[in-house]
Amino acid sequence: MHTRAEQLAAFDRLLTIMDELRERCPWDRKQTFDSLRENTIEETFELASAISRHDMTEISKELGDVLLHVVFYAKMGSETGDFDIADVCNRLCDKLVFRHPHVYGEAAAADAEQVSHLWEQVKLKEKGGNKTVLGGIPDALPSLVKAYRIQDKVAGVGFDWEKREDVWAKVHEELDEVQAELAQQDGGHKEQEFGDLLFAMINAARLYKIRPDNALEQTNLKFMRRFNYVEAKAKEHGKELKDMTLQEMDAFWNEAKENEPR
Repeated sequence: MHTRAEQLAAFDRLLTIMDELRERCPWDRKQTFDSLRENTIEETFELASAISRHDMTEISKELGDVLLHVVFYAKMGSETGDFDIADVCNRLCDKLVFRHPHVYGEAAAADAEQVSHLWEQVKLKEKGGNKTVLGGIPDALPSLVKAYRIQDKVAGVGFDWEKREDVWAKVHEELDEVQAELAQQDGGHKEQEFGDLLFAMINAARLYKIRPDNALEQTNLKFMRRFNYVEAKAKEHGKELKDMTLQEMDAFWNEAKENEPR
């Protein structure tokens, strides 16, 4: 690992390169906050994907891409005189110190759960911060992640189940309501009822210390891995998936499951 001096030197090198690119590269010079926004979102998802795979080499690479965007925005902010990278770092440091009174102040927190409760209280007191419990949740968050954050934030101020086991009654209640709605001929509220069921399931995940987005992504990757196996085996046998029976595809699917490491 690098020393602190080497880390600072590397960051200074990045800032120097950013200055040079902004001055001498036509593409970099042309970029604006708006033009980079979609690229930033894409890079963030690529980082999230690398983290899901626990690929440390890719995580390091994707972190660099995200850092590039941070530095790029800071450079553009300095050009307009609104802020620079020092402002970004100092505001972050000030926020971290303010939000950790159990480290830098007199508050006490014995475990991570107590810290989470403390954070929500501190955020409401923060100058220029959120004025309501749910005020800091970005509109653009993916719905699954947003639901988890909503539940986590209200739990931080005590709006939560007394016993986590009680959540299953709510899950079953919502499932019954979905099934009842789907049984109706019009089913005009099926999307709303299904949303309620998903919200309850996400709540259950939170209470049992499961990240639903991570859990679903693991299942996505598992499904893709197994289906790719089915497709590859079909080609080995000179068959097209669309011409195979479900039973034939199921046989390959079960092979894929059996061949997976335990």
